[in-house]
Amino acid sequence: MAKSKYKRVLLKLSGESFCKAGGFGIDGDSLNSIAKRITEICKLGPQVAVVVGAGNFLRGAKFSEVSGIPRNTADYMGMLATIINACALQEVLEKLGQPTRVLSAIDVAAMCEPFIRRRAFHHLERGRVAILAGGTGNPFFTTDTCAALRATELEAEVVIKATNVDGVYSDDPRKNPKAKLFEKISYGDVLKNNLRVMDHSAIALCRDNGIAIIVLNIFKEGNISRAIRGEQVGTYIGE
Repeated sequence: MAKSKYKRVLLKLSGESFCKAGGFGIDGDSLNSIAKRITEICKLGPQVAVVVGAGNFLRGAKFSEVSGIPRNTADYMGMLATIINACALQEVLEKLGQPTRVLSAIDVAAMCEPFIRRRAFHHLERGRVAILAGGTGNPFFTTDTCAALRATELEAEVVIKATNVDGVYSDDPRKNPKAKLFEKISYGDVLKNNLRVMDHSAIALCRDNGIAIIVLNIFKEGNISRAIRGEQVGTYIGE
């Protein structure tokens, strides 16, 4: 089996990856599927960090709009929800024999370690998957921005954004069947054309630090492993 092209990768998982399409909370089959894909990556050799979202429970900005709860509080609620996802993922990975650690940007001492850069490096260098929860620890920042920030801090070579679509399109493929899938696109073109694959701040942070981004469909068997080996899959965002 071909080995990883990369020494260290950061996988960004949306909260929706933890449940069935259009569902809520955590679905056991979906969780197991994600965990198996992560173990496949680890077998290829790279050090693996994972940033988890919380869209299967709530999105701070949207929840604030519909509930009337201030955005600041709603975002912290979302951060707590990422810890729920992270701890669930940890348990399943450990059952599969993959050592892990959950590190959080907000203090939940009974469940996870605080995110400290040197500690994260320590775990990665010992073959543990570092599951990064709690977002950036600050409101008004998405988990996409968190993924770009943590990738920069941990000197990852690539961010893999795992989604439910095949990559970056010129338009919404669910609404426009003629939408074009880009195999490769520059950071600048993503920003210039306002392609909403990730927050602009996340794209700019990756651009400024030379971190490639691969956007792919996590639900297609073998996609992540192929990307890790350097094969063309999804959309590559870089220079």
